[in-house]
Amino acid sequence: MQPIIKIENLSKMYRLGVIGTGTISHDLNRWWHKVRGKEDPYLKIGEANVSSSKSDSGYVWALKDISLEVMPGEVLGIIGKNGAGKSTLLKILSRVTGPTTGKISYRGRIGSLLEVGTGFHGELTGRENIFLNGAILGMTKAEIRSKMDEIVNFAGIERYIDTPVKRYSSGMKVRLGFAVAAHLEPEILVVDEVLAVGDAEFQKKAIGKMQDISSNEGRTILFVSHNMGSIQKLCSKSVILENGQIIYSGDVIQSIKTYNDSKSKEIYQTERKENFSKPYILKAWFTDEIDKKIDYLVSGENLKLHFEISNSQKDELEVQLSFWDGFGNMLWNFTHQSYNTPPLPPQEKLHVSISFNIPYIIVDEIFVHIGISAKGETAYGMIENNINALSINVLNKEKELSKNFFGIFKAQATLKLHEDF
Repeated sequence: MQPIIKIENLSKMYRLGVIGTGTISHDLNRWWHKVRGKEDPYLKIGEANVSSSKSDSGYVWALKDISLEVMPGEVLGIIGKNGAGKSTLLKILSRVTGPTTGKISYRGRIGSLLEVGTGFHGELTGRENIFLNGAILGMTKAEIRSKMDEIVNFAGIERYIDTPVKRYSSGMKVRLGFAVAAHLEPEILVVDEVLAVGDAEFQKKAIGKMQDISSNEGRTILFVSHNMGSIQKLCSKSVILENGQIIYSGDVIQSIKTYNDSKSKEIYQTERKENFSKPYILKAWFTDEIDKKIDYLVSGENLKLHFEISNSQKDELEVQLSFWDGFGNMLWNFTHQSYNTPPLPPQEKLHVSISFNIPYIIVDEIFVHIGISAKGETAYGMIENNINALSINVLNKEKELSKNFFGIFKAQATLKLHEDF
């Protein structure tokens, strides 16, 4: 089977701080090398795309020597830090901009959702923009009309479909943009992280639609996201971009682990003034069962959440912990009473870990509320309450999610006091 997209030695260079190619002297120098059949002299001095470092040459490689093949029906996840080159790659694939060197071969039409409002004319209505996008893809008016009701219903903006797009909110533009890209039947669908603008309900709906058009209609999808749960759920293959280069290509789970291993492991940390007398949480972080710090949770595996607590008054304290999904539903709650756990001893500093096992759940991301309370207070009133102190992606070992699962669970958990203070 031939690939639907073939990328060969693709590179993209930008000159920093200017619009266009820069100066007349540089343009003449490029022309003189070109007529003599020589390489552009400024390609040799381009630097790697490291956004945190200062440039000495004034040229930067946003992408460097990218080679990749995407097969028909494949869902390719593209992950990487901000500035890694993900959006530049998708813009080249969508023909918004051209490469500096290298080439791309396509077999099919491309529909893309790169930014809020991409492909829309602000003065035209939503309905007119649907016809415009369909015409660009080579569809007839009759074909577009046959899809119109489906697009409008999916986007959920029927009341505003005959209103100029310039009056739409960002969320409405994303809804309509995705509905147009997904329903006008391009062979290749390119989706950047713009879906993060939409609400949680629409994101879930969009992921479901992409799964449907990939598995049932055999279309190819290139998907960029920072949500590792969505990447794992949707994609059949993944690549990691770093400083404009591919550092990994292959299995989705392994790519997520490789990506997370390269990130900072400190998750939550707070500072208080020296004379702050009440107990508070210094920092908190997740680890696996052998105390290696992690940035994602894997369902079915034994995990730990660690706390360091400042307790200058040497009170007897209790930890309170709860996990929530993106819709505001509590998934799990730990208190000393619910797990018959004694209060923490009156030490000035404490290191505590709670061991637990997350069963199979439907959520992609967990939001963690953590707090501490003093033993003996009325209803164990909270001294410290950190709402959404942490958020962490969840990877499920099972690819297919159960439609009948509601995602509420009680973990088997224990609390351990570490004697290192």
